Amino acid sequence: MKDIIEGIFSISTPEEFDRHAMTIFYYQATENPVYRRYLEILKIDPGNIEKPEQIPFLPISFFKDHKVICGSNEPKVIFTSSGTSGTLTSSHFVIEPDLYEKSYMKGFRHFYGDPENYCILALLPSYLEREGSSLIYMANDLINKSQHPDSGFYLHDHLKLVEKLAALKKQNQKTILLGVTYALLEITEQFPDLKFDSLNKLIVMETGGMKGKRKEMVREELHEKLCNGFGVNTIHSEYGMTELLSQAYSKGNGVFECPSWMKILIRDTNDPFAILPDKKTGGINVIDLANIYSCSFIATQDLGKKLENGSFEVLGRFDNSDIRGCNLLVQ
Repeated sequence: MKDIIEGIFSISTPEEFDRHAMTIFYYQATENPVYRRYLEILKIDPGNIEKPEQIPFLPISFFKDHKVICGSNEPKVIFTSSGTSGTLTSSHFVIEPDLYEKSYMKGFRHFYGDPENYCILALLPSYLEREGSSLIYMANDLINKSQHPDSGFYLHDHLKLVEKLAALKKQNQKTILLGVTYALLEITEQFPDLKFDSLNKLIVMETGGMKGKRKEMVREELHEKLCNGFGVNTIHSEYGMTELLSQAYSKGNGVFECPSWMKILIRDTNDPFAILPDKKTGGINVIDLANIYSCSFIATQDLGKKLENGSFEVLGRFDNSDIRGCNLLVQ
């Protein structure tokens, strides 16, 4: 698998992506018991699958009630999702944490350059207050690699964060503020008269979701409030999840781009095995080739549409996002 791992992070053409995707599919169809059983129930012979668009995507909710992992290796890290009281949470059993680190670091450098170029501030209270967050794992490593003395996490001390942002502005320091959406909104509401970025040195990056703290908002309204509050022209976004080892990023307008080892397909909401053409709204399927040892082909419960250049938009979520994996087999 070492050659495959090295190969996926050097993909430069669609043909290379497809070749690696098929290699990983055949491997997981054999070595991942949950995915293998899923294909058996669907009466799908892996040998009849010839291209990525034909690959069946595993419903993401399987990560809530199954151990989705290849082979008999024991995981070194278990990432868990957040969840409201009484709901099941997802678990991602990660055999090789180094693979996750390589994926998010190469992805970050591709979109933003070296972490050392930034002061990185993380406002992630809902993630810090629990164990097993893959986002905290990534943010902590980026903070350490930034090597800036002011990089770090913030929990509820918003005044301290505001003072830090003001000081960094005076220093003309390039800064990334990575924050959970509701906490970023709280900052702008508590300090309505502060404009942090007059020199375009501040990147505000929201991770999405209100985490049950407040009512969800449409992206346009949310980003307008954040832009006005922080004095920036655009709001960046990160699209990642517990079940993935890779992230897509948006540098504005809610349009996300993937690294070369990640791809989005859009499925028909009425037929989960039919792939829609560009600009049609449907369920987001993710191919994450870094997920070699779990499952690289995941049907999320997000709604979106793919654009002509391979970028995509996230438009919302299915109402049945908490349906368990075994029930999704009958959709």
